[in-house]
Amino acid sequence: MTCHLAQLNIGRLRAPLDSPQLADFVAALDEINALADRAPGFVWRLQTDEGDATAVRLYDDDRIIVTLSVWESAARLHDYVYRGGHARMMARRREWFDRLTEASLVLWWMPAGELPTPQMGADKLEHLRVHGPTQHAFTFQQPFGPPDASFLSQL
Repeated sequence: MTCHLAQLNIGRLRAPLDSPQLADFVAALDEINALADRAPGFVWRLQTDEGDATAVRLYDDDRIIVTLSVWESAARLHDYVYRGGHARMMARRREWFDRLTEASLVLWWMPAGELPTPQMGADKLEHLRVHGPTQHAFTFQQPFGPPDASFLSQL
Protein backbone atom coordinates (compact mmCIF):
# COMPACT_ATOMS: atom_id res chain seq x y z
CA MET A 1 0.00 0.00 0.00
CA THR A 2 1.35 3.42 -0.93
CA CYS A 3 1.56 6.07 1.77
CA HIS A 4 1.64 9.84 1.71
CA LEU A 5 2.93 12.15 4.39
CA ALA A 6 0.45 14.47 6.10
CA GLN A 7 1.58 17.49 8.07
CA LEU A 8 -0.07 19.98 10.38
CA ASN A 9 1.69 23.13 11.41
CA ILE A 10 0.24 25.71 13.77
CA GLY A 11 1.42 29.20 14.52
CA ARG A 12 0.26 31.93 16.86
CA LEU A 13 0.21 35.27 15.08
CA ARG A 14 1.80 38.23 16.87
CA ALA A 15 -1.02 40.49 15.68
CA PRO A 16 -4.34 40.24 13.81
CA LEU A 17 -4.10 39.21 10.16
CA ASP A 18 -5.30 42.65 9.02
CA SER A 19 -2.65 44.51 11.04
CA PRO A 20 0.23 46.44 9.45
CA GLN A 21 2.66 44.13 11.30
CA LEU A 22 1.42 41.15 9.22
CA ALA A 23 1.03 42.96 5.89
CA ASP A 24 4.07 41.29 4.29
CA PHE A 25 2.97 37.86 5.52
CA VAL A 26 -0.57 38.26 4.17
CA ALA A 27 0.72 39.71 0.88
CA ALA A 28 2.91 36.62 0.36
CA LEU A 29 0.24 33.99 1.06
CA ASP A 30 -0.92 33.58 -2.55
CA GLU A 31 2.64 33.23 -3.82
CA ILE A 32 3.68 30.75 -1.12
CA ASN A 33 0.55 28.66 -1.62
CA ALA A 34 1.10 28.66 -5.39
CA LEU A 35 4.69 27.49 -4.80
CA ALA A 36 3.34 24.61 -2.72
CA ASP A 37 0.76 23.71 -5.34
CA ARG A 38 3.51 23.44 -7.97
CA ALA A 39 6.15 21.84 -5.75
CA PRO A 40 7.41 18.36 -6.64
CA GLY A 41 5.67 15.83 -4.42
CA PHE A 42 2.77 18.09 -3.43
CA VAL A 43 -0.56 16.24 -3.16
CA TRP A 44 -3.10 18.49 -1.36
CA ARG A 45 -3.50 21.36 1.08
CA LEU A 46 -6.34 22.59 3.24
CA GLN A 47 -7.87 25.78 1.92
CA THR A 48 -11.07 27.76 2.06
CA ASP A 49 -12.70 29.53 -0.89
CA GLU A 50 -10.12 32.31 -0.37
CA GLY A 51 -7.34 29.89 -1.36
CA ASP A 52 -5.64 29.61 2.03
CA ALA A 53 -6.46 28.23 5.48
CA THR A 54 -6.12 31.39 7.58
CA ALA A 55 -9.85 31.30 8.44
CA VAL A 56 -9.74 27.71 9.74
CA ARG A 57 -9.86 27.59 13.54
CA LEU A 58 -8.84 24.53 15.54
CA TYR A 59 -8.34 26.29 18.85
CA ASP A 60 -10.17 28.93 20.91
CA ASP A 61 -7.36 31.42 20.23
CA ASP A 62 -8.20 33.35 17.01
CA ARG A 63 -4.53 34.09 16.47
CA ILE A 64 -3.62 30.42 16.00
CA ILE A 65 -3.61 29.55 12.31
CA VAL A 66 -3.01 26.18 10.71
CA THR A 67 -1.39 24.68 7.66
CA LEU A 68 -2.48 21.16 6.75
CA SER A 69 -1.11 19.41 3.68
CA VAL A 70 -0.22 16.06 2.13
CA TRP A 71 3.01 15.19 0.33
CA GLU A 72 4.42 12.18 -1.49
CA SER A 73 7.38 11.98 0.87
CA ALA A 74 9.10 13.63 3.81
CA ALA A 75 11.98 14.63 1.52
CA ARG A 76 9.65 16.51 -0.84
CA LEU A 77 7.96 18.34 2.03
CA HIS A 78 11.33 19.16 3.61
CA ASP A 79 12.58 20.58 0.29
CA TYR A 80 9.52 22.82 -0.02
CA VAL A 81 9.65 24.05 3.57
CA TYR A 82 13.39 24.72 3.85
CA ARG A 83 14.44 25.67 0.31
CA GLY A 84 13.37 28.32 -2.18
CA GLY A 85 10.61 30.86 -1.64
CA HIS A 86 9.12 29.28 1.44
CA ALA A 87 12.51 29.28 3.17
CA ARG A 88 12.72 33.05 2.68
CA MET A 89 9.41 33.38 4.50
CA MET A 90 10.56 30.99 7.24
CA ALA A 91 13.52 33.28 7.86
CA ARG A 92 11.04 36.03 8.80
CA ARG A 93 8.67 33.92 10.90
CA ARG A 94 9.66 35.55 14.22
CA GLU A 95 8.34 38.87 12.85
CA TRP A 96 4.89 37.37 12.46
CA PHE A 97 4.60 34.43 14.88
CA ASP A 98 5.17 33.93 18.58
CA ARG A 99 7.62 31.23 19.60
CA LEU A 100 5.57 28.32 20.94
CA THR A 101 6.87 26.31 23.87
CA GLU A 102 5.22 23.07 22.69
CA ALA A 103 5.51 21.23 19.39
CA SER A 104 3.82 23.12 16.55
CA LEU A 105 4.52 20.74 13.65
CA VAL A 106 3.46 17.12 13.37
CA LEU A 107 3.94 14.59 10.58
CA TRP A 108 2.21 11.27 10.01
CA TRP A 109 1.71 8.71 7.26
CA MET A 110 -1.66 8.11 5.61
CA PRO A 111 -2.81 5.72 2.90
CA ALA A 112 -2.46 7.44 -0.49
CA GLY A 113 -5.80 8.80 -1.64
CA GLU A 114 -7.02 9.66 1.85
CA LEU A 115 -7.05 13.24 3.13
CA PRO A 116 -6.61 14.39 6.71
CA THR A 117 -9.05 16.61 8.55
CA PRO A 118 -8.00 19.55 10.69
CA GLN A 119 -9.22 17.69 13.79
CA MET A 120 -7.12 14.66 12.82
CA GLY A 121 -4.10 16.94 12.65
CA ALA A 122 -4.90 18.49 16.04
CA ASP A 123 -5.21 15.00 17.53
CA LYS A 124 -1.86 13.98 16.03
CA LEU A 125 -0.22 17.14 17.40
CA GLU A 126 -1.62 16.43 20.86
CA HIS A 127 -0.36 12.84 20.65
CA LEU A 128 3.11 14.10 19.73
CA ARG A 129 3.08 16.55 22.63
CA VAL A 130 2.07 13.86 25.13
CA HIS A 131 4.05 10.85 23.85
CA GLY A 132 6.90 12.34 21.85
CA PRO A 133 7.74 11.16 18.33
CA THR A 134 6.32 7.74 17.43
CA GLN A 135 5.18 6.02 14.26
CA HIS A 136 1.77 7.59 14.98
CA ALA A 137 2.99 11.21 15.04
CA PHE A 138 6.54 12.49 14.52
CA THR A 139 8.77 15.38 13.46
CA PHE A 140 11.45 16.15 10.89
CA GLN A 141 14.05 15.85 13.67
CA GLN A 142 12.82 12.39 14.69
CA PRO A 143 11.15 10.92 11.59
CA PHE A 144 9.64 7.53 11.00
CA GLY A 145 9.48 5.87 7.61
CA PRO A 146 6.24 4.81 5.96
CA PRO A 147 4.54 2.03 7.88
CA ASP A 148 4.00 -1.39 6.42
CA ALA A 149 0.61 -2.53 5.18
CA SER A 150 -0.27 -4.28 8.46
CA PHE A 151 0.18 -1.01 10.37
CA LEU A 152 -1.98 0.90 7.90
CA SER A 153 -4.84 -1.55 8.28
CA GLN A 154 -5.02 -0.54 11.95
CA LEU A 155 -5.59 3.17 11.16
